[in-house]
Amino acid sequence: QVHLVESGGGSVQAGESLTLSCAASGSILAITAMSWYRQVPGSQRELVATLTRGGRANYVDSVRGRFTVSGDTAENSVYLQMNNLKPEDTAVYYCNANLMERLTSDYADYWGQGTQVTVSS
Repeated sequence: QVHLVESGGGSVQAGESLTLSCAASGSILAITAMSWYRQVPGSQRELVATLTRGGRANYVDSVRGRFTVSGDTAENSVYLQMNNLKPEDTAVYYCNANLMERLTSDYADYWGQGTQVTVSS
């Protein structure tokens, strides 16, 4: 069984910073990528940033230059440093990992429980 646990959400003022953390644990053989998504009520979940096994980082245009994804898929961890936060960044942020579980020997997506980020103007 695989578990993803996020931490680091909270409430801040516009212009401030937060860092989200995500750790994956369980019977993991390999991770291809770890990502951060966010979702606001009534909207689809949006991909924010991805860190690949090779260390490549990709961002949605709205956060590029403000957010930095880092970590080590070999250590099953990913972080999201969020600077210059804006009210429109308010959402529940979810950690995602595309990984191979030992029992299934197949790649699948796994999700954390989500952490709330609220940015006030």
